[in-house]
Amino acid sequence: MERGWVGRIDGQRVIHLAAQTLQSFFTGGGSAREHAEYPLADVRLLAPVLHPPAVRVFEDQTSFAFANPAAIVGPGARVASSSSRSASNSLLQGRLTLAPRVAGVIGADGALAGFTAFAEWRDPAWAAPKDRDFALGLGPLVVTPDELDPDGVEAVVRVDGSEHLRSRFDDFDWEAARDHAAAGTTLRPGDLLAGPSLGLVTIESGDVVELEIEEIGVLEHTVLRD
Repeated sequence: MERGWVGRIDGQRVIHLAAQTLQSFFTGGGSAREHAEYPLADVRLLAPVLHPPAVRVFEDQTSFAFANPAAIVGPGARVASSSSRSASNSLLQGRLTLAPRVAGVIGADGALAGFTAFAEWRDPAWAAPKDRDFALGLGPLVVTPDELDPDGVEAVVRVDGSEHLRSRFDDFDWEAARDHAAAGTTLRPGDLLAGPSLGLVTIESGDVVELEIEEIGVLEHTVLRD
């Protein structure tokens, strides 16, 4: 299937599950019939949530801004900076910034069903919030809460193999953020709640960037040259 399929990673194998999307898997109670098995090395991982109903980007437990669900890109994506810039921004040609985050994925009944890496790309040629309207990286997989407590997990950002940032995600109350997001509305399976960023890393055109988060894996993107 061109869109891919839902799978469960078990060691070095991937088990195909009878669910069209991760959202439908969660809606079905977090279980599905198992199909064929494939070696993990032979599988290309896509964005685990292809079309999230909503994306909320938090700076603390009580403050968030909406982001563009259509901007979701998966592992291995090529990120393109804006091709239209004013003369005053000509020195920014091809330069982007990356804000590394962890995102919580909403499952059934508005509960947090898992966590994944979230690469928030920004283009300084645009004013906020348009600056992050073009690419939001997600993946490579979703780890369920019984397997991962995101508080204290370490993240590393590498650019062309060189380490540019190493830090830990901590002091963020995920349940408080979920409750704040749910107040007065309904959270749907596949909604994304991105936690606070570890900072900004400047990326040049042509760079290959890796965001590695322990227990989640490596989310790699390439910035296209103009």
